[in-house]
Amino acid sequence: MPEWLKFVIDLFLHLDKHLTTALEVLGPWTYVLLVVIIFLETGLVVTPFLPGDSLIFAAGTFAALGQMNVALLFLLLASAAILGDTVNYWIGHRLGLRLFQTQNRWLKKVLKEEHLIRTQEFYDKYGGFAVVLGRFVPIVRTFVPFVAGIGAMNYSRFIYYNVVGALAWVGLFLFLGYFFGNIPIIKANFHYAVIGIILVSVLPMVWEYWKHRRQQPRASATD
Repeated sequence: MPEWLKFVIDLFLHLDKHLTTALEVLGPWTYVLLVVIIFLETGLVVTPFLPGDSLIFAAGTFAALGQMNVALLFLLLASAAILGDTVNYWIGHRLGLRLFQTQNRWLKKVLKEEHLIRTQEFYDKYGGFAVVLGRFVPIVRTFVPFVAGIGAMNYSRFIYYNVVGALAWVGLFLFLGYFFGNIPIIKANFHYAVIGIILVSVLPMVWEYWKHRRQQPRASATD
């Protein structure tokens, strides 16, 4: 297993320990670290692997313990999510498909055309509401604003769904962590809670893929 993959898995499964370390070392600057991570996950198409849902949930559990301020977290993380999607939109608007046509080997590994196609299908099905729903689906969350910028939606319409989606996404996971994250059984099995969050988050994507696979044989039979 590549070292970078081991690092990502460890980061996801032990967010509570890493966040404890961050608070001990960085103190109030931990807020800045969280803002940067949420901004990068939503703002750059090359960083869809960052732990958005589970990180916000973990921050909520620490807020419940009094180690962080839940109102400040909500304000900062929602702002980071809104700004991230806005930057991602304009990257898509300015650079668009050129990024996917690059010959850079590293970019070609990260920017997979299948993600672009899947996100476009997401738009075709849900329209503008895809920006809100996409917040709750890993990988799709990172590509939704980019595709919107390419031409799926004008900015005046996009910003409305951007704000609504950011508030709903951050609010849901932050307050789930705040109210439920410190229940003894969840606290003792935090890594299982993180896995559960990831599985629930990817369920819509798995469901769409399964339906797409089922429809393919029917389409072939019709032809």
